[in-house]
Amino acid sequence: MMSMDEKKQIQLDRMRFTKNTLGSRLVYLAILFDVLYFVSVYESDVGTWYYQALIGVSIVYNLVFMLIAFLASEGVKNYRQGFSWVLCALGAGQIVRIFIWPTQAHATSVTVAGQEILAMSNGQFVRAVIYLAASAACLFVAAAVNFTKSRALKAHIAGLEGQKA
Repeated sequence: MMSMDEKKQIQLDRMRFTKNTLGSRLVYLAILFDVLYFVSVYESDVGTWYYQALIGVSIVYNLVFMLIAFLASEGVKNYRQGFSWVLCALGAGQIVRIFIWPTQAHATSVTVAGQEILAMSNGQFVRAVIYLAASAACLFVAAAVNFTKSRALKAHIAGLEGQKA
């Protein structure tokens, strides 16, 4: 029967040959939540309020976010520790986004057909906030998982190289 220490050593040794699928899948999930946010917000057409420069910036940011997140998922798969910081920055960006576009749209009233309505309804605002918060949470957890696993693998490899010498 194997001891817990032996099992841990085997798990660490297997990491040299397997990918960090948990971390990369969490990043994919964060991208999915961002896409849901994207669809939820950009399907809206409330008067002309959505036709402004900020929507263009938001669309470009969404595209850049998805590209960087996908690139980071590939780095996370290979236990590259630096990508943990990229994921943290992307997660912080998702939190900041809550206070820019959705908050402004929810606080703005527009007149459509002589009736005063919110540019973003309460339900849509809650959905947008949940999608962005869930995306950020997935990114932060993926960063923590990658940071922990990459440090453990690095220490394990250093230990193996120390045994060879």
